[in-house]
Amino acid sequence: MPNIPAFISYVMVTTFTPGPNNIMAMSNATRYGFKKSIPFNTGVFTGFFIIFTLCGLFSVTLFNLIPSIQSIMTYLGAAYILWLAWKTYNSKPNSDEDNSRNTNKYIWGLLLQFVNPKGIIYAITTVSAFVVPYYKSAPIITGFALLLSFTAFVSNCCWGLFGSIFQRFIVKNVRMVNTIMALLLVYSAVSLFL
Repeated sequence: MPNIPAFISYVMVTTFTPGPNNIMAMSNATRYGFKKSIPFNTGVFTGFFIIFTLCGLFSVTLFNLIPSIQSIMTYLGAAYILWLAWKTYNSKPNSDEDNSRNTNKYIWGLLLQFVNPKGIIYAITTVSAFVVPYYKSAPIITGFALLLSFTAFVSNCCWGLFGSIFQRFIVKNVRMVNTIMALLLVYSAVSLFL
């Protein structure tokens, strides 16, 4: 069984920190209203579900073909989490002004997942470090994919609903927020070896 506190902290930090999905959800809700931002958020949910499911199937196949890959994937996952902690600690607040002409459609949210490096690496890291080493059946991997996709949907909705509040808070307290997020990520990386 995976280290549940490390899994939860990694998922929450990675899902709720600024990234393309959250910034665009915030921008959509600010421009068009929360209700009209729901199709984009639903597209993100669907895209994440597809990415997580594919990562799960790919990881199980690798684990079955090359059993020794588990330790390699754990080290790679931990290295990525530590890199993400460093980037989080040193990041500056993003502005929603950078988002160009979002049509606020379901397809846009879905397709974004296939070119979103943060989302793809998040899926690979989560599945290979926290799921597949402990669970290899398709229904359980699908359950994790649904849970993690739903978490992304909730995150997008939170950023949409409270985007302006989060944006002001992050800008005002950027060092404190980044430090807390980075420390939670370091904890997640170290716990992979405990």
